[in-house]
Amino acid sequence: MSRRCELTGKAVQTGNLVSHSNRKTRTRFLPNLCNVTLISDALGRSVRLRIAAAALRSVEHRGGLDAFLLKAREDDLSQNCKTLRREIIKKQAVAAA
Repeated sequence: MSRRCELTGKAVQTGNLVSHSNRKTRTRFLPNLCNVTLISDALGRSVRLRIAAAALRSVEHRGGLDAFLLKAREDDLSQNCKTLRREIIKKQAVAAA
């Protein structure tokens, strides 16, 4: 299981811990990943995802999982979310027709 957010693509970053005496020590900064179950209004079902806490706030801010996925870039999404996004687009196209 990779340490990458399925919605935003946020992953592990590396950097330095710098002491008061200016010594540098390499470290890893891990994203705050949470296992959540989000509900898709268009599909009428729930989806389990492993996303960052900041992404969870963004999903709520944009008005739900469907709105977030439709507005998100394809590059940032995981393969699971890409297929979910395509299903939502198909469902909305059928509903509009």
